[in-house]
Amino acid sequence: MTVLSVDYRRGILGELSAILETAVDDRRIVRNPMRSKSVRWPKASKERRDAWSLETALRVRDLINERYRVAVVLGLGCGLRQGEAFGVGPEDIDWARGILHVRKQVQVLGGKLYYALPKGGKTRSVDMPASVAAELRQHIEHFPPVEVEFPWGGPGEDMARKKFPLLLTSRFGNAVAVNTWNTYVWKPALAKAGVIPPQAEGAKPWQWAAAPKDGFHVLRHTYASVMLEAGESVVTLARWLGHSSSTITLDHYAHFMPEAGNRGRGAIDTLFGGGGGVVDRGRNSPGCSGRSARPEGFVGRS
Repeated sequence: MTVLSVDYRRGILGELSAILETAVDDRRIVRNPMRSKSVRWPKASKERRDAWSLETALRVRDLINERYRVAVVLGLGCGLRQGEAFGVGPEDIDWARGILHVRKQVQVLGGKLYYALPKGGKTRSVDMPASVAAELRQHIEHFPPVEVEFPWGGPGEDMARKKFPLLLTSRFGNAVAVNTWNTYVWKPALAKAGVIPPQAEGAKPWQWAAAPKDGFHVLRHTYASVMLEAGESVVTLARWLGHSSSTITLDHYAHFMPEAGNRGRGAIDTLFGGGGGVVDRGRNSPGCSGRSARPEGFVGRS
C-alpha cells in the first residue's frame, strides 16, 4: 500500500521518533536515529488548513454523547490533538493558574493502545480559558477519572507499563481508541450535523463517507483560526500548539490573519501624522502579554 498523504507519512515518522526518544531516555539506545542528518523527512505539506465555523463546531460538540464531549472541548478550546485529548488526566490541570499541561497521548498500533509523549517527543503547557476549565470540572463531576494502565512508548510486551487516571474513558472504564471514537462517536455526530452524508441504506455500522478534512484535527485548525483572528501572537500560538517554530504556524495558518498588516500600516500613518491620535499597541505588540480574549461562550454550553 502506498501512503500518499505527506502529513500522514510525517505523522508516522513522528510517532516512531517519539518511541525512539523514549528508548534514549530509558538508556536502551545512545541516540535517536530519526534525528540523524541522513534521515530525510518528507517536506511538510503546504496544503491549506481549513477551519469550521464556530456554529458548526459547537453543533457537532452538542451532538456528541456527554461522556465523550470533553474531547471536543479540549480540541476546540485548547488546540489539542486527538491522542493528546485522550491522554489528559486530572494531574495535568493547573486550576489555579489556568494552564493545561500536555504530557502524554494515547496511541494505537496494531490494535493495541499505549502511552507516548506528545508529537515530536515534547511536552508543553497551553492556556486554559475559564470556560474550558468549567467544562472540565463539570465532566469530572459527572464522569470521575479512571486509572488506566498501558505500556509507555510503544505496544510491545517488553515496554515499561504506566498507570494514569484519564478524563476520557468508556463506560467500561477503558481508554478510548481512535478507531472506535471515529466510527461510533465522531462520524455519527458529523452526519447529524450535516457535515457528511448519512450512512447509505444497508451500510455496516463502520461504513461512513470519507471526510479527510473533517477529522478531529479540524478542531485544532478552528482553535488556531479563533486565536489568530482575535489577534493572538503567532509565537504564543506556536508554543500552545506544540509547533517547533512560529514559521510552521504561519505556513499552516497565515490565511486566518485577515487583518495582517493593518496594525503596522496604522502605526506608520500615526507616526507621520496621518492617523491623528495615539498609536494603538495591539495584542501582538512586544509590550503586551499575548493573551487574547475569546468570544464569550466560545466553549461553554449553548
